[in-house]
Amino acid sequence: MRGFLRRLTTAVVRHTRIRTGLRWKLSAAIALVGALVAVVLSLVVHNAARVSMLDNARDLADERILVAQRNYELSGRLNFPNAQIDDAALPAELRERVERGRRATYVSDRPGGATDIWAAVPLKDGHVMSLHTGFTDRSSDILQDLDQALVIGSIAVVLGGSALGVLIGGQLSRRLRKAAAAANQVAAGATDVRVRDAIGGVVRDETDDLARAVDAMTETLQQRLEAERRVTADIAHELRTPVTGLLTAAELLPPGRPTELVLDRAKAMRTLVEDVLEVARLDSASERAELQDLMLGQFVTRRVAARGGDVQVRVLHESAVTTDPRRLERVLFNLLTNAARHGRPPVEVTVEGRVVRVRDHGPGFPAGLLAEGPSRFRTGSADRAGRGHGLGLTIAAGQARVLGARLTFRNVRPPGAPEDAPAEGAVAVLWLPEHAPTNTGSYPMLPEGTGGGSTGGSTRGSTGGSTRGSGAGGKRG
Repeated sequence: MRGFLRRLTTAVVRHTRIRTGLRWKLSAAIALVGALVAVVLSLVVHNAARVSMLDNARDLADERILVAQRNYELSGRLNFPNAQIDDAALPAELRERVERGRRATYVSDRPGGATDIWAAVPLKDGHVMSLHTGFTDRSSDILQDLDQALVIGSIAVVLGGSALGVLIGGQLSRRLRKAAAAANQVAAGATDVRVRDAIGGVVRDETDDLARAVDAMTETLQQRLEAERRVTADIAHELRTPVTGLLTAAELLPPGRPTELVLDRAKAMRTLVEDVLEVARLDSASERAELQDLMLGQFVTRRVAARGGDVQVRVLHESAVTTDPRRLERVLFNLLTNAARHGRPPVEVTVEGRVVRVRDHGPGFPAGLLAEGPSRFRTGSADRAGRGHGLGLTIAAGQARVLGARLTFRNVRPPGAPEDAPAEGAVAVLWLPEHAPTNTGSYPMLPEGTGGGSTGGSTRGSTGGSTRGSGAGGKRG
């Protein structure tokens, strides 16, 4: 029995090492505690039962040796079963006690595991009468049955503890998973999600306290972000009028190099103000796509040709998509401007189904952008002396979210080259969704010859503020 319980405890410990989930950890802990309690109680019960049976056997042997003594003294003959006079096999300890004139009993274990019960008494003639019996078969059977019952009970305790642990741990694990899923939704931009509502339940525990703390933190962060967005939008909006006036006044200056410099800076400032306003609108999550049906390959080919520049377009697989052409054009132009500014030719645009890839052959995106994604007012120049303001890719990523699309960035390296090897180019990939993100309007598919009627009104400053340095470290400044 002890060996079985030891193996059972070892199995529980191994189970704890294998499974790392909260449910299984709690189940293994309860099972381990149950197994330890069962082992201790089993040993205590087993030893108590064995001691009680041995005491009964010794009392019985003591009564029988008294009867044998009386019969011997009355009849002068030894006619009692298992009784002997001066038995040579009498244990030495028992012989010493009898020689002191005391009646005594003794228990000894043989090498085979059998238990012997001895009883001895001194006789009047100086001899020693002893009675030798073994542990009765009935007592052994009772003890074996008790051990079997204890083993079954221990297994039941372990299994019951494991089931209880799975039940309790599963409920707690489900609540934590729901909380984690809701927190991930909040991190992804779902401002209306509340962790406390997601986990549900009527029982108050530490999970509810954690959920309420996360909800409070989320609301505080949202309020701060909204306040910052409003300040940014207000500043940009207030700057729009004086910048427009400055640009108009600059156009009235007499021709010359100073006038060209003033006009260039005034246009750059206007583009920056428009880009900041667009970023503020995208951050407010109030933008909605105005959908149209179009052929993606034809659309990209026409828009790239209208933009001009040395850009190669390849349509590997044509696909009909439902999207907002103005926002799609904005994303495409920002990616092309980014590639032209910070990459090296040739710049290639590939359309394959619903996927649009823009690649250049420059030094690649910085590690910060690949790890964290685009971020406003951060460029790839460490001394902040690079070109652009880090808004181009930020706007592209924001417009892609409005379209329900996914925009990813990666560097191109030779096959088998290590991560620290110089890149052979940068690739921005736009994954358009299979289904339209909203139902704000869908129109008949654009004919192949349609020009800029539906898409020509691209967002203001669609190329003026685009920089590869818009990521968390964008490309080189």
